[in-house]
This record gives sequence, structure tokens and C-alpha cells, in this order.
Amino acid sequence: MHTTVVEVGPRDGLQNEARVLTPDDKIALIERCVDAGTRRIEAVSFVNPKRVPQMAGAEEVMAGVPRREGVAYSGLVLNRRGLDRALDARVDEVNVVVPASDTFSVRNQGATVAEMLDAWDDIAAATIGAGLPVTLTIAVAFGCPFEGDVPPERIADIARRAHAASEIALADTIGVGVPGQVRDLTRRAREAAPGIPLRFHFHNTRNTGYANALTAVDEGVTVLDASAGGFGGCPFAPAATGNIATEDLLYALHRGGVETGIDMERVAATGAWLGELLGEPVPALLGRAGGFPATATAGG
Repeated sequence: MHTTVVEVGPRDGLQNEARVLTPDDKIALIERCVDAGTRRIEAVSFVNPKRVPQMAGAEEVMAGVPRREGVAYSGLVLNRRGLDRALDARVDEVNVVVPASDTFSVRNQGATVAEMLDAWDDIAAATIGAGLPVTLTIAVAFGCPFEGDVPPERIADIARRAHAASEIALADTIGVGVPGQVRDLTRRAREAAPGIPLRFHFHNTRNTGYANALTAVDEGVTVLDASAGGFGGCPFAPAATGNIATEDLLYALHRGGVETGIDMERVAATGAWLGELLGEPVPALLGRAGGFPATATAGG
């Protein structure tokens, strides 16, 4: 069995950090991820740098990433202007985020859910016209920091609108989800958008992220997001904390017999390196304890 781990550290992992990395530092992070065996990387976000200064320099980053066979770089876009920038920067994939609650959507993206779905239709058509895959990420799918529980029917309604998507990602943006929700939303999304692959994006805010990820795998999901070192969080969500850590997720997957093609120890070293750059402690645990058995590296 194989699971694709999408490395989101260069985008989601950095966007909530106090220290802003240079484009060269971001490129070095991406190079480390590629060298570890990662083949899908969310490298940049084409948002207004005045709102998210950590994401400035997207074009410079994309100009410097290693272009290797089989490696795909994704850019996050929220509107047509962002898409035009992404296409000019030669991204390989486009990720469009549509929140599941109006309050979060307006605060995070300056538009209602209905307005973001209209934007999605336009962006998806243009992306497909350019010959690139496009992911619809449903943010706060498991719960909203402002509105509380999100009705699961709403996730299904948004998924139905994603008929043009190459992939639908369900994001637990603030880390409130539990395994039962993963099972329920997986079923609902598959019924609403049959044939479209699912991907999950978990945060470990309340220490449920890894249980949720393994539940998704048990449900047949083969694409998961994670961030080297476990850094990350949404700057527009109160008390936001990091994504599930790539190296900790890899340990759980590899020990369970799931292949990823990624070197767990090299990712752990990258997490430690990133922590030094950011001047922050590393949330991930693998770098402290190491793999087991001690000689196990990774790859699955």
C-alpha cells in the first residue's frame, strides 16, 4: 500500500511564524524535502503579502526550486489574480481554498462561501484550460473557530460543486476533528463527488491529528498533507497551532506497512534545521526519540 504525503511546510508551515524566511531559505527548505524523496510539495501561496507577509516572494521561490522529474509544486490561490501569478510562475498544481463557514471565509479571504465558490468555478475552468490539476480544499471542514460545529451537510454541498476538481482536500484547519468525523466526512464527500480522489489536511492542535490521519488511511484515502517539523497554522484562526509533522506521520505509516518513498530521518533533520531558522522549538517528536528499530530510516 502506498500513501502520498504532500509536504505543506513551505506554505502552511511558515505562514503563521513570527520570523519571515527569505526566498533563498524557502528554496533550501524545498530542496531538502525533494532530497528526502517528497514528490508533491505545496511550495508557495499567491496571496496578498500585505495580509500574509510570510508568503511574500512566491515568484522568486518558484524561479529557484529544483525542477526534477516526478516532482510537482503546488501554489495556493484565492482569486483569478492569484491564479495568473501562479501560472506565470510555472506551478505544476493549483490549490484553491474554500472555507465551510461564512465568518471564517470573510475574515480569512474577504469573501463569503458563495462568493468563493463562484471564484472556484472560474479558477478551476482556467486551470484545467491551462492543462494543470486543481485541488479544492474545504477549510474548517471539521469546525470553525467563530461559528463552532460545521454541519457535515455543508461539506457535502461544497463537494458537489467540485465536479471539475482533480482532488478534494478536507482540512481540519484548527485541529478539532476526531476519527468519527473523518469517517463520516469521507463517506459524505465520496457520495457527493463520486470518482474524485480525497485528500486530508490535519492539524494537531488537540493531539488528534495523527489518529485522524490513520483513520483516513483506513478509509482508503491515499493522500495526506503534513509539515516538516510540525510547524504551521492559520494566521486568521485564534490559537492556531501546527500541522501534523511529516516525520511523525511517516513513522506511523511506515511502521504500519504503508509505503511513502520518503526518508523519515532526513525529514526529521529538516525539521530540526527549520526550527533553528525560525528560532522556535520543533513540535515534532521523532527528532527527539528517533526511529524504531534504531537503524530504520524510511521509505516504507
